Amino acid sequence: MALDTLLLLFFPAIMAFAAFSDMLTMTIPNRVSLLLVAGFIAMAVLTGMPLKTFGLHVAAGFLVLTVTFGMFAMGWIGGGDAKLAAATGMWCGFGVLVEYLVFASILGGFLTLGILYLRTFYLPEFAIRIDWIARLHHHKTGIPYGIALAAAGLMVYPYTQIWSLVAGG
Repeated sequence: MALDTLLLLFFPAIMAFAAFSDMLTMTIPNRVSLLLVAGFIAMAVLTGMPLKTFGLHVAAGFLVLTVTFGMFAMGWIGGGDAKLAAATGMWCGFGVLVEYLVFASILGGFLTLGILYLRTFYLPEFAIRIDWIARLHHHKTGIPYGIALAAAGLMVYPYTQIWSLVAGG
Protein backbone atom coordinates (compact mmCIF):
# COMPACT_ATOMS: atom_id res chain seq x y z
CA MET A 1 0.00 0.00 0.00
CA ALA A 2 2.72 2.50 0.93
CA LEU A 3 4.72 1.53 -2.16
CA ASP A 4 1.66 2.07 -4.37
CA THR A 5 1.17 5.54 -2.89
CA LEU A 6 4.84 6.37 -3.43
CA LEU A 7 4.65 5.13 -7.01
CA LEU A 8 1.53 7.17 -7.74
CA LEU A 9 2.99 10.36 -6.21
CA PHE A 10 6.37 10.22 -7.97
CA PHE A 11 5.19 11.66 -11.29
CA PRO A 12 3.11 14.51 -9.79
CA ALA A 13 5.97 15.53 -7.48
CA ILE A 14 8.48 15.72 -10.33
CA MET A 15 6.01 17.61 -12.54
CA ALA A 16 5.30 20.13 -9.78
CA PHE A 17 9.04 20.65 -9.33
CA ALA A 18 9.45 21.17 -13.10
CA ALA A 19 6.66 23.77 -13.20
CA PHE A 20 8.00 25.73 -10.22
CA SER A 21 11.56 25.54 -11.49
CA ASP A 22 10.54 26.93 -14.87
CA MET A 23 8.47 29.68 -13.26
CA LEU A 24 11.18 30.73 -10.82
CA THR A 25 14.31 30.30 -12.97
CA MET A 26 13.08 29.95 -16.57
CA THR A 27 14.91 26.63 -16.75
CA ILE A 28 13.96 23.00 -16.33
CA PRO A 29 17.05 21.14 -15.11
CA ASN A 30 18.12 18.07 -17.11
CA ARG A 31 17.82 15.98 -13.96
CA VAL A 32 14.04 16.49 -14.05
CA SER A 33 13.70 14.76 -17.41
CA LEU A 34 16.23 12.12 -16.44
CA LEU A 35 14.31 11.42 -13.21
CA LEU A 36 11.09 11.07 -15.18
CA VAL A 37 12.67 8.61 -17.62
CA ALA A 38 14.34 6.60 -14.84
CA GLY A 39 11.14 6.71 -12.81
CA PHE A 40 9.12 5.43 -15.74
CA ILE A 41 11.52 2.54 -16.27
CA ALA A 42 11.37 1.67 -12.57
CA MET A 43 7.58 1.88 -12.59
CA ALA A 44 7.37 -0.33 -15.66
CA VAL A 45 9.51 -2.97 -13.98
CA LEU A 46 7.77 -2.74 -10.60
CA THR A 47 4.29 -2.96 -12.13
CA GLY A 48 5.15 -5.77 -14.54
CA MET A 49 4.36 -3.71 -17.62
CA PRO A 50 4.47 -5.98 -20.69
CA LEU A 51 7.53 -5.42 -22.90
CA LYS A 52 5.40 -4.50 -25.92
CA THR A 53 3.58 -1.84 -23.90
CA PHE A 54 6.89 -0.55 -22.55
CA GLY A 55 8.24 -0.29 -26.09
CA LEU A 56 5.20 1.68 -27.21
CA HIS A 57 5.65 4.12 -24.32
CA VAL A 58 9.31 4.59 -25.24
CA ALA A 59 8.29 5.12 -28.88
CA ALA A 60 5.77 7.78 -27.80
CA GLY A 61 8.52 9.58 -25.90
CA PHE A 62 10.87 9.45 -28.90
CA LEU A 63 8.15 10.75 -31.21
CA VAL A 64 7.56 13.72 -28.92
CA LEU A 65 11.32 14.27 -28.59
CA THR A 66 11.71 14.36 -32.36
CA VAL A 67 8.92 16.89 -32.83
CA THR A 68 9.85 19.08 -29.87
CA PHE A 69 13.52 19.21 -30.80
CA GLY A 70 12.43 20.45 -34.21
CA MET A 71 10.45 23.13 -32.38
CA PHE A 72 13.50 23.90 -30.24
CA ALA A 73 15.67 24.21 -33.37
CA MET A 74 13.17 26.73 -34.76
CA GLY A 75 13.40 28.73 -31.52
CA TRP A 76 9.76 28.13 -30.62
CA ILE A 77 10.39 26.39 -27.28
CA GLY A 78 13.29 25.87 -24.91
CA GLY A 79 15.37 22.72 -24.69
CA GLY A 80 14.11 21.95 -21.20
CA ASP A 81 10.54 22.15 -22.47
CA ALA A 82 11.36 19.72 -25.29
CA LYS A 83 12.93 17.22 -22.91
CA LEU A 84 10.12 17.54 -20.35
CA ALA A 85 7.47 17.02 -23.04
CA ALA A 86 9.29 13.93 -24.32
CA ALA A 87 9.70 12.40 -20.87
CA THR A 88 6.05 13.09 -20.15
CA GLY A 89 5.12 11.57 -23.50
CA MET A 90 6.85 8.39 -22.34
CA TRP A 91 4.64 8.30 -19.24
CA CYS A 92 1.54 8.98 -21.36
CA GLY A 93 2.18 6.42 -24.05
CA PHE A 94 0.09 6.57 -27.18
CA GLY A 95 -3.06 5.97 -25.10
CA VAL A 96 -3.31 9.56 -23.84
CA LEU A 97 -0.57 11.29 -25.84
CA VAL A 98 -2.94 13.27 -28.04
CA GLU A 99 -4.91 14.45 -25.02
CA TYR A 100 -1.68 15.49 -23.29
CA LEU A 101 -0.51 17.48 -26.30
CA VAL A 102 -3.90 19.16 -26.76
CA PHE A 103 -4.10 20.13 -23.08
CA ALA A 104 -0.49 21.38 -23.16
CA SER A 105 -1.25 23.49 -26.22
CA ILE A 106 -4.42 25.00 -24.77
CA LEU A 107 -2.91 25.65 -21.34
CA GLY A 108 0.25 27.00 -22.97
CA GLY A 109 -1.80 29.37 -25.08
CA PHE A 110 -3.66 30.71 -22.05
CA LEU A 111 -0.40 30.96 -20.10
CA THR A 112 1.27 32.87 -22.93
CA LEU A 113 -1.63 35.27 -23.44
CA GLY A 114 -1.92 35.84 -19.69
CA ILE A 115 1.76 36.62 -19.23
CA LEU A 116 1.88 38.85 -22.29
CA TYR A 117 -1.17 40.73 -21.00
CA LEU A 118 0.33 41.14 -17.52
CA ARG A 119 3.52 42.47 -19.09
CA THR A 120 1.56 45.48 -20.37
CA PHE A 121 1.20 46.73 -16.78
CA TYR A 122 3.87 48.31 -14.62
CA LEU A 123 5.11 46.23 -11.73
CA PRO A 124 4.65 47.61 -8.23
CA GLU A 125 7.87 48.59 -6.49
CA PHE A 126 7.90 45.58 -4.15
CA ALA A 127 7.51 43.16 -7.09
CA ILE A 128 10.43 44.65 -9.02
CA ARG A 129 12.73 43.57 -6.18
CA ILE A 130 11.66 39.91 -6.48
CA ASP A 131 13.98 38.45 -9.10
CA TRP A 132 11.69 35.81 -10.59
CA ILE A 133 8.76 38.22 -10.88
CA ALA A 134 10.90 40.90 -12.52
CA ARG A 135 12.39 38.31 -14.89
CA LEU A 136 8.97 36.90 -15.80
CA HIS A 137 7.63 40.41 -16.40
CA HIS A 138 10.49 41.47 -18.69
CA HIS A 139 9.39 41.66 -22.32
CA LYS A 140 12.49 39.84 -23.60
CA THR A 141 11.99 36.86 -21.32
CA GLY A 142 10.35 33.80 -22.79
CA ILE A 143 7.31 32.02 -21.45
CA PRO A 144 7.78 29.32 -18.78
CA TYR A 145 5.96 26.72 -20.88
CA GLY A 146 6.99 24.00 -18.44
CA ILE A 147 4.07 25.15 -16.30
CA ALA A 148 1.62 24.20 -19.06
CA LEU A 149 3.46 20.96 -19.83
CA ALA A 150 3.38 19.93 -16.18
CA ALA A 151 -0.28 20.87 -15.71
CA ALA A 152 -1.28 18.93 -18.83
CA GLY A 153 0.72 15.92 -17.64
CA LEU A 154 -1.08 16.01 -14.31
CA MET A 155 -4.45 16.24 -16.06
CA VAL A 156 -3.91 13.04 -18.07
CA TYR A 157 -1.90 11.08 -15.50
CA PRO A 158 -4.92 9.28 -13.96
CA TYR A 159 -5.73 7.93 -17.44
CA THR A 160 -2.27 6.48 -18.16
CA GLN A 161 -1.29 2.83 -18.31
CA ILE A 162 1.03 3.31 -15.31
CA TRP A 163 -1.83 4.67 -13.19
CA SER A 164 -3.99 1.70 -14.18
CA LEU A 165 -1.25 -0.79 -13.36
CA VAL A 166 -0.57 0.69 -9.92
CA ALA A 167 -3.99 1.88 -8.79
CA GLY A 168 -5.86 -1.01 -10.37
CA GLY A 169 -3.58 -3.45 -9.11
